[in-house]
Amino acid sequence: MEGHPALNGRPGAARENGVADGREGTLGTLEGKVALVTAGSRGIGRGIVEALVAEGASVVLTGRSQEKGERALDEIDARDRTAFRPGDARSRADVEGWVNHTLERFGRLDVLVNNAGGVDGFALVHEMTDEAWRNAFSFIVDSAFTASRAAIPAMLEQGSGRIINVASVNAKLGNKATVAHYTSAKHAMLGLTKAVAHEYGRRGITCNAICPGGIETDLMAENGPAFAAENGISYEEYKADYAKESAIGRLNTVEEVGAVAVLLAGPGGAGITGSSINVDGGTLPY
Repeated sequence: MEGHPALNGRPGAARENGVADGREGTLGTLEGKVALVTAGSRGIGRGIVEALVAEGASVVLTGRSQEKGERALDEIDARDRTAFRPGDARSRADVEGWVNHTLERFGRLDVLVNNAGGVDGFALVHEMTDEAWRNAFSFIVDSAFTASRAAIPAMLEQGSGRIINVASVNAKLGNKATVAHYTSAKHAMLGLTKAVAHEYGRRGITCNAICPGGIETDLMAENGPAFAAENGISYEEYKADYAKESAIGRLNTVEEVGAVAVLLAGPGGAGITGSSINVDGGTLPY
C-alpha cells in the first residue's frame, strides 16, 4: 500500500493507448499548469502523473531508473507535456535539480507532489539499525522538505502553488510491527504539511497530504511476500488482512489516489490546506 511500503508500485492496469487518448470526458482543469511528481514512474506516483496529464498538466516525473522512466513516458504517450528526470530522492543535489529542471523545461512550477519514499531493514524497534531508521527519514521526510524548499520560491514569485505530500494511513496509526521507521517518518510528513500550510497559506500556496491505505501494485507483488513471511503469514493472508480492515472490503487503486491529487491541484482545491485526506476505503475510523 502506501499504507505500507511493500504496497507502493506500478499501477495494476497499464494504459495501452496512453493517457492522451484517455482525456475524453475530462474537464481539462489543469491546462497550462506544470507539475513535478517525485517517484512518478510507477505505483502511486505513476497514477498521479497520469491523472494530472489527463487533466491537461505538463508533468516532470522522477525516479532512479532511466529505463523505467523512459518506459513510463512511452506508456503515458504525451511526450510533448511530460519529461523524466533520474536521480535519488536522498540526494539534496538531485532533488534540487529536479525542481530546476522543471522550471527550465516548462517555465514554471504550479504543483509539487512529494511521493518519493522507501524503507528497508524491517525490524522491531530494539532490533532496528541506525541505517534503516535514517534511510527512512532521508527518503520520506528529507526529500519532501528539500523539494518543497526548492519549489516554494518559484511558487511565491508566481503568487500561487500547490504542494501535495503522499503520506499514508500509517501517518495516523501505529498498529503495525517492524515498521516503526516508516510509521514515524510518515507521521512527520503530516507535521511538515501543516507547517508549510500555515507559513504560506496567505501567500497563495496550499499544502495537503494524501493518506492512502492498501493498494495492490507490482511493487507490492515484489515485496509483499517477504514482508508477509517475516510476520508469519502468507502473501494472500497479507492482502486479505488489509482488505478486511477496509469498509469497502477491497484494496484501493492508484486511480483513486490520482483523483484526489487532481482535486487538490485544481481550482476545487483552492480552499483546502493543511489537511490530510484518507484514500483508504474506510480503514481509519476518522
